[in-house]
Amino acid sequence: QLQLVESGGGLVQPGGSLRLSCAASGFIWKSYAVGWFRQAPGKEREGVAAISDSGTVTLYADSVKGRFTISRDDGKNTVYLQIDSLKPEDTAVYYCAAKIGVGNPGLKSNEYPYWGQGTRVTVSS
Repeated sequence: QLQLVESGGGLVQPGGSLRLSCAASGFIWKSYAVGWFRQAPGKEREGVAAISDSGTVTLYADSVKGRFTISRDDGKNTVYLQIDSLKPEDTAVYYCAAKIGVGNPGLKSNEYPYWGQGTRVTVSS
C-alpha cells in the first residue's frame, strides 16, 4: 500500500531553520515526482516546492524562493524540504504528495493523488 509519512515539524523562532522529511513506502519511489504543500489556518492549500522523479527539476513558489530547498534521496525513499530564515507566515501544516513522474513536477495540488498526513510547523517567538 502506497504511504507517505511526513516528519520534522515543530515550533521554531523566526529566522530559524527546519528540515522536513517525507518518507515513502509501498511503491517505486524513484518513478514519482514529489511536491510539498502547506495549508495555513483559514487559507487554501498552496504548493511551495516540487521535485521531478529524476531529481533534476525543482520548482518553488515565489514566496519561498531562496529560503526553501527540496531534495530527494531515493536510496532512503525520502524527500526533504529544508526551510531556512523561517517567518511567522510560514506557519502551516506541511504535506508531501506524490504523482507518477511525467514532465515537470508542478505545484498544483489537484495533480497529486497521493498524500501524507501532514506535519505542523509553527514559527513564533
